[in-house]
Amino acid sequence: MSLNTAVIYGSARSERQGIKAARFVANKLEERGHEVTLVDSQDYPLPLLDKMLKEYDATSAPAAMAAVGAILSAADGFVIVSAEYNHSIPAALKNLLDHFQSEYLYKPSAIVTYSAGPFGGVRALINLRAILAELGTPSIPSAFPVSQVQHAFDDTGNALEASYDKRATKFLDEYEWYASALRQARNSS
Repeated sequence: MSLNTAVIYGSARSERQGIKAARFVANKLEERGHEVTLVDSQDYPLPLLDKMLKEYDATSAPAAMAAVGAILSAADGFVIVSAEYNHSIPAALKNLLDHFQSEYLYKPSAIVTYSAGPFGGVRALINLRAILAELGTPSIPSAFPVSQVQHAFDDTGNALEASYDKRATKFLDEYEWYASALRQARNSS
């Protein structure tokens, strides 16, 4: 069962460490045979939200916005990778998410949060669940918090502790179940 997943990561920091967690999840999904696109806010620079993709005609949307819209439309689900800034998500991630709407509908999301400290971004997780539900991409029950992200993965996304590989298996099993079930439901309606 191959799925198409967009791993969405938004951080504008110059020394960002969460990209390692995003690469880890993308690698794990690819190992499971899925098509994966990493949507990094630095690779797809979007303006601060003025108009959503749906508010442009087919030829006038900024190129990066149209590209991300096509990726999200083709996806069966999403893995959102978020830092925790002041008990919430980064502005770059919120801006990236908010440019789209119908692209998310009836597709599940899974949440990976991280922090440099011991809590793994779980306070951002609470905010992110509400945001994703409003966007139409309900999050799966499990989450994948990463504490001390700077020490958890190497630059290419390989886990430095075996426990992350084990946790990822359970987390991605659940994501696959929801993504497959919702894909089947979308295809039958």
